Amino acid sequence: QVQPVESGGGLVQAGGSLRLSCAASGRTLWGYAAGWFRQAPGKDREFVAGISWSGDSTVSADSVKGRSTISRDNAKNTVYLQMNSLKPEDTAVYYCAADRIAAVDFRSLDRSRGYWGQGTQVTVSS
Repeated sequence: QVQPVESGGGLVQAGGSLRLSCAASGRTLWGYAAGWFRQAPGKDREFVAGISWSGDSTVSADSVKGRSTISRDNAKNTVYLQMNSLKPEDTAVYYCAADRIAAVDFRSLDRSRGYWGQGTQVTVSS
């Protein structure tokens, strides 16, 4: 099965940038769409962005639109989330998920579906 593994999180000042990576161990991500989610302490999990398996279709949440870009390199079996102009409210654990669905369907992906990574912490200081 596909096992997403996130990396690239860390501590950054407000206004800074981070690039998160989601690599797949086990099976390849080929044929799987991927999405990024985040969960802040005391809050529900929130959809961030999704990308189709080919990379030609992407969707982003309004909260990050214009500040983040999701992309993928299938040759490297990796999905990326570039985040710019980070704000303290972006602080959360960021999770990568993979499933055989359309990119837009990640907006409503149930936690019981697909393959999920363990998450990477992003902390934005003010």
